[in-house]
Amino acid sequence: MASPHREASSLPPSAIVRLQELATARLGLENRPGKELLFSVRTARHMRELGIQDPAEYMRVIENDSSGETLQGLLDLLTTNHTAFWREPDHFEWLQDQLRQWKAGAKQTIWCAASSSGEEPYTLAMVAREAMGPAAPERVQILATDVSTRMLDTARAGIFDQDRIQTLPEAWQRHYFEPGKGAWQGRSRVKSEIRQMVHFRWLNLVEPFPQMGPFPVIFCRNVMIYFSQETRMQIVQKLVQRLTPGGYLLVGHAEGLSGLEADTDYVRPAVYRRRPGMRAAATQGGERWV
Repeated sequence: MASPHREASSLPPSAIVRLQELATARLGLENRPGKELLFSVRTARHMRELGIQDPAEYMRVIENDSSGETLQGLLDLLTTNHTAFWREPDHFEWLQDQLRQWKAGAKQTIWCAASSSGEEPYTLAMVAREAMGPAAPERVQILATDVSTRMLDTARAGIFDQDRIQTLPEAWQRHYFEPGKGAWQGRSRVKSEIRQMVHFRWLNLVEPFPQMGPFPVIFCRNVMIYFSQETRMQIVQKLVQRLTPGGYLLVGHAEGLSGLEADTDYVRPAVYRRRPGMRAAATQGGERWV
């Protein structure tokens, strides 16, 4: 069996540089020193999945794929998808208090802008259910977007290993999950009432946004740390423009908006409020999402 280092050396350095350029152009990923081995390992895996052994042929396939599907397959492998239920719980506790104060009216949408394998948007739906009771599905929906088609497929299924849900309160595990039986022993599925509150869509944060929003709350946590400063600034400005006046943007505790020229006011750690009077974003053409 070939060692990981043998597999990682299948592409020449010039090809790795070209793939890094494509990842930056398509995803805005920052090419930090020391990432070459990661690119090599992931591209070797992608080549195996495609059944390609010749590095030159692999690069021709990537460069000449007009549909973009092959490059998307590589990007799915390159993106980091670490997430968890109830991650950074103070944000969910804060949101639960906010939702209890919402007045009944038209259904509103919370946007989870980096949904990964689904733990965060499903947590948001459960928080809404706890705050609003049985009326939650009629009052709140969750828009969950991600750039990885592979992660979106996993998220839509809503099936998780039992140890993945242990971070949730025990009562939530009982109320919102169906334990698997037989071949599915050790796994649990999010119950239908919660899954139906979450709508998954593909979205690349570095590309123009479709017609969407405005949103009272946007979660975009623990993803911008992988972008360059310039890309972070562009993304934050687009996100803030999609907030309702006085709406909230939540980022990861390791991120923050310092130096990003966002028209927001600090509320609490990693929670920011859009300033009143900021001009709304111009919407793009095409289908309106929410």
